Amino acid sequence: MNGEHKSLSGKIFPRALYVGCAGWSIAKEHASLFPPEGSHLERYAARLPAVEINSSFYRPHRPATYARWSASVPDDFRFAVKVPREITHGRRLVGADDLLDRFLGEVGALGEKLGPLLVQLPPRLPFAADVAGAFFAAVRERFAGAVVCEPRHASWFTPAANRLLEDARVARVAADPAVVPAASEPGGRGGLVYYRLHGSPQMYYSTYSDAYLDDLTDQLCAAPATAPVWCIFDNTARGAATANALDVLRRVRAHVAAHCEKRG
Repeated sequence: MNGEHKSLSGKIFPRALYVGCAGWSIAKEHASLFPPEGSHLERYAARLPAVEINSSFYRPHRPATYARWSASVPDDFRFAVKVPREITHGRRLVGADDLLDRFLGEVGALGEKLGPLLVQLPPRLPFAADVAGAFFAAVRERFAGAVVCEPRHASWFTPAANRLLEDARVARVAADPAVVPAASEPGGRGGLVYYRLHGSPQMYYSTYSDAYLDDLTDQLCAAPATAPVWCIFDNTARGAATANALDVLRRVRAHVAAHCEKRG
C-alpha cells in the first residue's frame, strides 16, 4: 500500500489522498487481495492508506488501544475517528464538554496518524446557529486538527450554515445518498475534501457501478491541489466497500499514469 499510495503524490497528483472503508474488516471474497499474515488491521493497511473508526461512535476505547492500532500500521496511514453518539445524538451537541475531553484524550494516542474527527449528526437535528456555534467553538478550544461534519437535515445546507462551518474550520462531508442535492458536494472549510459513500440504492449494501466510480475518480483528481482528499466507503454490510475502495485506488493510479504519459 505505501508504495502505491506514495506514487499518487508529486507534481501530477500533488495532494494527500486517503481512500478506505468504515472499519477494517475484510470480507472472505476479498481476502486474497490482502496479505495472508498479520492482524486484520495490519492486512488492511497493507493495501489501503486510511480507515474510518466507527466503533468509537458506540463505545469508548482506551488510549492504549488507539496507541496499539497506531503502532501496527505504516507511517503514512491515517485514521479518521467518529465522534461518540452520546455527544451528537444523546446530548445533541449541547453540554458535551466532559465527553469531548474524554474522547480527545483517547484518540490523541493515535499521534501523527490521527486524521479528521467525524461529527455525524442525527437526521432530525436541524441547524441552530447558537448550538452549532457553541459546539464547534468547544471543539476548536480543544483540538486544532481536521474536523468534518456530516449533517443529515436539509436545514444545514444553507449559506448561513456553510459560513458557520467555514468559520469553525470544519469541512462538510459530501455524502451519498444525499438528503438534498447540495449534500453530495463538499462544503464548509475548503482546505479538506471528505467523501462518505454509504451505498445506493440500498444504503450499506449496494456496490457502486463502474460509471459512478469513474465519475468519483474524476472528482477526487479534480479537487484543489492543496486540499487533503478523503474517500470513505461505508457500504460494508456485504463487503462492497473493500472492492470499491481498491477499485478507486486503481482508477486514480491509472489517471496519474495517463497524465504522466501525456506529459512525457
